[in-house]
Amino acid sequence: MFAKNQIFANPRNSSLWKLLQLSQGNKPHQHQRRCAVNNLSPVRTFSTEYSSSLADSFYNEEQKKLQTTVSKIVETEILPHVEKWENAEEFPSHFIIKKFGNASLLGIRFDTDYGGLGFDYKYHAAYLEELGSIPAAGICAGITAHTEITLPALARFGSAELKSEFLSPSIAGDVVACLGVSEPQAGSDVANIKTSAVRTGDDLIINGQKTWITNGLKADWICLLANTSQGSAHKNKSLICVPMNSKGISRTKIHKLGWNSSDTAQLFFEDVRVPAKNIIGDEGSGFMYQMLQFQEERLCMALVTLRALDKAISDTIEYTRQRQAFGRSILDNQVVHFRLAELATEIEALRALTYRSVEMMVNGENVTRTASMVKLKAGRLSRLTADSCLQFFGGMGYTRDVFISRFFRDGRLTSIGGGADEIMLEIITRVLNIAERTNK
Repeated sequence: MFAKNQIFANPRNSSLWKLLQLSQGNKPHQHQRRCAVNNLSPVRTFSTEYSSSLADSFYNEEQKKLQTTVSKIVETEILPHVEKWENAEEFPSHFIIKKFGNASLLGIRFDTDYGGLGFDYKYHAAYLEELGSIPAAGICAGITAHTEITLPALARFGSAELKSEFLSPSIAGDVVACLGVSEPQAGSDVANIKTSAVRTGDDLIINGQKTWITNGLKADWICLLANTSQGSAHKNKSLICVPMNSKGISRTKIHKLGWNSSDTAQLFFEDVRVPAKNIIGDEGSGFMYQMLQFQEERLCMALVTLRALDKAISDTIEYTRQRQAFGRSILDNQVVHFRLAELATEIEALRALTYRSVEMMVNGENVTRTASMVKLKAGRLSRLTADSCLQFFGGMGYTRDVFISRFFRDGRLTSIGGGADEIMLEIITRVLNIAERTNK
């Protein structure tokens, strides 16, 4: 747990760590003295005064034990290597996903016939929220891209044959999966994709390209959205299971502002041949299947953001309590502690609506409205929290030695991936029946 709570990436090896210690002077703050008594470095620990009572009461004991399992994997297999993977712009996805597969965490809500646990979505939500404690969103994104945006449609609509071939090994962690929807000219505008899959006998011949594909460089198979016929853009698309070792597929790495640990690729398909039986569910229903899959992705993004927001507040409380300026701690300034209190309130409001969405999922209710709302709020609150907290860190916040600078970069994508803020607003206005009316 010690490494999990650190504010600095490698504090004792950092010149900034030494600079911070010198800046405290010879009269340590009361909190520093308390930490010294406990033989803990004050910079490396979270504030124990900030926590969510709502989070403590929402999950039952079994779900909390599940979170403990996740925490142990994160602590032992991920945290020691985060900086190395961030610098390399990739993490060993096959190794890590297999670790989660061995712990039966990749199929918590999926059918037991294919290796899942068959639990309700609240167990899965507990897993996702704890997964968000990884202090590098790119690693979390690689894992959730495998389970949250690639597998749901296959699990819900796929044939028994496709589930045996693609779902079972994915739940076991034996393979890495990715989703192919976005294209260079069609991001949030899913209906405008151009990639085609033309039927030739019993096969499909695929041509086109996909971009922003998380796990795209290492994935063993892709759940690909392509046009399988002419006609209405909402009724001519299918989701297809495509092995990534198929002849005619090439991959190019994309370098990003944040999410550095995740491999992100642009994919090219040139006369790629796969069996037509690899279509998931009904041919032509791919757009609808993908829209359903998006709701799960959006709720996932809110769940994994909660712990990052908590950590941003905790780290900022801790740092500003220690940092002295003009004879008192930064935290003693009203503008600082009022702002942190306001942000903490916003985070709890987000958590409450996110938990309500989880309960709706468990009850089989339509979560389009609330999933869009929490996705919108998670993205905007990430931007607001990261910006405010980084400001309170001052110059230290502008270095790579602190979590808040990484969160500033990583959290920005929450307002873009899985549907931009503007798309969320469009969905919400339509659900509320307040969207602009057009005459056709």
